[in-house]
Amino acid sequence: MTHGSSHAVPATGAHRVVAIVDENSSPFELGCATEVFGLRRPEIGRELYDFRLCSPEPRILMRDGFFTLAGVDGLEAADTADTLVVPNRPDVEVPRRPAVLDAVRRAHARGARLIGFCSGAFTLAEAGVLDGRRATAHWQWADSFRARFPRVRFEEDVLFVDDNSVSRRLVFAAHRDGGQRQFVERPMPDLPDESLGPVLHWAQERLEAPLTVPGLAARAAVSPATLHRRFRAQLGTTPLAWLTGQRLTLACRLIEHGESRFEVVARRSGLGTAARLRTLMRRERGITPSAYRSRFGPGAG
Repeated sequence: MTHGSSHAVPATGAHRVVAIVDENSSPFELGCATEVFGLRRPEIGRELYDFRLCSPEPRILMRDGFFTLAGVDGLEAADTADTLVVPNRPDVEVPRRPAVLDAVRRAHARGARLIGFCSGAFTLAEAGVLDGRRATAHWQWADSFRARFPRVRFEEDVLFVDDNSVSRRLVFAAHRDGGQRQFVERPMPDLPDESLGPVLHWAQERLEAPLTVPGLAARAAVSPATLHRRFRAQLGTTPLAWLTGQRLTLACRLIEHGESRFEVVARRSGLGTAARLRTLMRRERGITPSAYRSRFGPGAG
């Protein structure tokens, strides 16, 4: 996924996100955008986005003609977007419509945020808005992308360019071939009374403390063996693995928010030492703390 341009937030009302759907667009990426931007989130307590779809034609054949999309706004809706999601298609060598590219260029010129899922990077590059910027797409298109767009800095060893919570939500699997690792935030489960919810929340507020599995079991008023069974049944992992994952997530957030001293990051996240932080990040996330800071720290991107 590739992001470009600056953030433009309206003075009033929800941030408007518009996704352009064009011929042979992939329904999977469109579904991802709809899930993230289009569905109501009552747990947040307010509407974050005004989401709509638009298309250059009244009826659009989706991926390989599998189905037809109709009843969405015309392409002029792209001119109202604060964030514009550009179309992607699997046949990356096929040129994009001039009208679509013009809409992308207009959005870029007025400072809208641009998002391209996977082969959407080709759309952004063809519109000329990625020159001199970083971009990424599926590794199988790396050579083709570099050959067509030599002025774009293509990076095939990352999952997305530009770091924000929306990007993270769009990462689903635990691993991907080619050495790429993913940074998946795990929300607390909303489970019944006998669930792990209370002890998980309790532990998350005390990650800096010397927490242990027997200590978590005591807090949950169960034996360590019972705690282990509940973790396996409800979270699919062990108590120690969950605790390590939560501490690594906290360490990443501290780095993102500007803490440059890795000893401090390790201590505040409960990982102990900078050496242990480096070991665990390389083993679990496939990246060093220094490399993570370069990619995701303040001023990165």
